[in-house]
Amino acid sequence: MPNELIRLAQLPPDVCGVDEAGRGPLAGPVVAAAVLLDPQNPIAGLNDSKKLSASRRAHLAEHIREQALAWAVAEASAEEIDAINILQASLLAMQRAVVGLALIPAAAVVDGNRCPQLAMPVSAVVRGDGKIAAIAAASILAKTARDALMLDLHRHYPRYGFDQHMGYPTAAHLAALQQHGPCPAHRRSFAPVARHGSEEAAAWRTQPELFSSCPARN
Repeated sequence: MPNELIRLAQLPPDVCGVDEAGRGPLAGPVVAAAVLLDPQNPIAGLNDSKKLSASRRAHLAEHIREQALAWAVAEASAEEIDAINILQASLLAMQRAVVGLALIPAAAVVDGNRCPQLAMPVSAVVRGDGKIAAIAAASILAKTARDALMLDLHRHYPRYGFDQHMGYPTAAHLAALQQHGPCPAHRRSFAPVARHGSEEAAAWRTQPELFSSCPARN
């Protein structure tokens, strides 16, 4: 079915949709977004961000930022992921996104089966990004924002190919980890990264020129 024909459920204008992007990657932050959509000004073609092309996501993200009653994007860093685990970091990023909204929502609906701690009622909907328009909008904002952060990290650490896989554990990414060890943007608590920790320390001591001196966004 063409995206323009998809009709997702609308939330009341005082209920925000929340979603995150980046739980599975080995590097970079996890990013969440919260969106209050205007039911009187619907955005055609909203859907789960994973079902949209990059160009379509970018197009819709622009419309969401222009037409939503309020929206916010927040993140939890790779260091926070390592400190509190990826689930808790994802919930923290969601919490930050809701707090960052310019309008205070009466309630929140999040994608998945776990809810962040919020000052208002919150419920979870499994696969909500394909069912509820505001959650789909949040998934699009979170995904596009995180992709932009990973492109920035690629400029600092080009050896890892973040611009191609956005930090996910592809064969090319795992090969780069094996060859170069982790960079500061990697999540040390993730097993494929942890396996190369000692190699990284040796590389930083003996070949610091292999790594950018620019700080990571984490």
